[in-house]
Amino acid sequence: MTTGTLTWHQLRDLKLSEFEQAGDAWHQVSGRSDSDRVRVDRAMSAKLRETQESESATAAVGRLQRLSRNFSYMHAECGLVRTALNGLAGDLAEPQRQLKHALADAAAQNLTVHEDGSVSYPAAEVADLTGAKKEAPGGMVKGSSRLPLEPPGFGPNGQSPVYPGYSGFKPLNPNALKAQDVADRVARAVRSASEIDARYAKTLNGLKAEKGLDVTKATLKDVAGDTADVRSAAGRYLRDHVPMDKTPAERRAWWDALPEEQRREYLDIAPDLIGAVDGIPAVARDEANRRYLPLLIDELGRKDDGDSATKLDALRMIRDKLNKPSDPPMFLLGIGDEGNGRAIVAYGNPDTSKNVSAYVPGLATTLDKEFVKDTMKRAKDTAVGARDVDPSSAAIVWLGYDAPNFAQVVSTSNAEKGAPAYNAFMAGLEATNQNKDPHLTAIGHSYGSLTVGTAARQSGGIPGVDDIVLLGSPGVGVDRAEDLGVGRGHVFVGAADNDPVTHLPKPAEALAGLPLTGTTAAVVAPRLTDHLYFGQDPASEGFGARRFRVDDGPAPALELGGFDAHSQYFTPELDPESANNIAQIVGGAPENITTEEYR
Repeated sequence: MTTGTLTWHQLRDLKLSEFEQAGDAWHQVSGRSDSDRVRVDRAMSAKLRETQESESATAAVGRLQRLSRNFSYMHAECGLVRTALNGLAGDLAEPQRQLKHALADAAAQNLTVHEDGSVSYPAAEVADLTGAKKEAPGGMVKGSSRLPLEPPGFGPNGQSPVYPGYSGFKPLNPNALKAQDVADRVARAVRSASEIDARYAKTLNGLKAEKGLDVTKATLKDVAGDTADVRSAAGRYLRDHVPMDKTPAERRAWWDALPEEQRREYLDIAPDLIGAVDGIPAVARDEANRRYLPLLIDELGRKDDGDSATKLDALRMIRDKLNKPSDPPMFLLGIGDEGNGRAIVAYGNPDTSKNVSAYVPGLATTLDKEFVKDTMKRAKDTAVGARDVDPSSAAIVWLGYDAPNFAQVVSTSNAEKGAPAYNAFMAGLEATNQNKDPHLTAIGHSYGSLTVGTAARQSGGIPGVDDIVLLGSPGVGVDRAEDLGVGRGHVFVGAADNDPVTHLPKPAEALAGLPLTGTTAAVVAPRLTDHLYFGQDPASEGFGARRFRVDDGPAPALELGGFDAHSQYFTPELDPESANNIAQIVGGAPENITTEEYR
């Protein structure tokens, strides 16, 4: 680190590799500390517990536990120093590059850069407004780290000064403009580097251990504060290295190629940068999101509005579920508070399972208590059922977009915005799955079926998907199953006769006067065609999908809304036949489904 005012000479001559080498040395200390901690825990403490039962042995174990905490603290803090030093080197690289380019331009243009950053320029022969040749004298300019408001050589308000006793305008030396440009670029590079230097100096100065050998709970809590400080200083360095402009497969290759210590940097210091990146393996995403979850809960807890409170309740419920044993095990593949909230939860490891489904929920789904209690349960029920078909199965609920509310449901806008995100997620599943030929199933329920259909219509279709399941669908934006890109024999439809959503007429029919004031009317009213609001009825013969048997569900009640039949497709307790058919498809045994006639 530099002291005092940074000069352009210091920035030019700075050897950034020395920071990285220092970081590597701190990493070695961090690694040794972690190894020593493991040795204390496993070889020393554990052996004492297993072989000795005495007061002296208990006291010795207590001292070893204190030593273990010391090593753990050193491991964390030394790792933070390494990250800060690497971040410093990474962030200083750009202003140093800008400075060197400015100096090279100065040399090429015969300009002289002085110790204080000012730039001298030579005289030049120019023509004045009369065409007469005049010599514009050389001079010197000082740089500004902000954009100049006026061209150099001009007076207030941009007017050009006049020679005393000369009727023409003073000719401007073109070298002055070049010199000013160089001087400003030098000043901006030095200012940027100075700000970076100060930011990291403050962070590194804060990474100091208290005196004494005992690492208390307060000391360990201080690690969290130190981690936040390093994240604040080095966040750009970490963020800029994530290849977000690459494909999920390329991101997987990037992650796999990172040294373990760099992967730990992201997981420990910037988990939110990694937790939602498609192409990062599920175990790493899960760890990142579990680390990010309490930070997000704390952030929302400091807000005072209804939307934040709703999301906060849901996040706390998800946290509680993660802290309890689950069969199949839970993996948190995404979490966030943007829009209506984000949550991507897998039951079963989607990277090791041969059969994986990803379910897109529909109308009015938000990150709230209902999502945790009901929507997440649907994915779990699917996973449990599919594992009965093939133990190598996992199921995901994907709330990676803003599902529409009742006012928005008549528009395709939410589906069009959600489809690219869903396809990127599915490409990530394909990239990280460890099986040679994984079996992927896309499931769309309600408006989510339109999102799945929209994703399937994009160039190349839904990456890696073999089968598509449409449940309670108001149409998917296409008129034929084969238009979804997986072949009509791989498109499956569940549509309960008492599900009002599967009977919504297309807009022209609604305007023609079909009764839509009650859900009963929507069900019993004869449609003029077999088209629904968003296209051909997926349960019709004209669409050509494989319709499987589901329970008709409760008859809709005119006054109460009557959406029960729309919500039970996944639930074994309410519709065991539908749930089993979904499980057979997801588990890779679609030949075992029970079929139903077309509408």
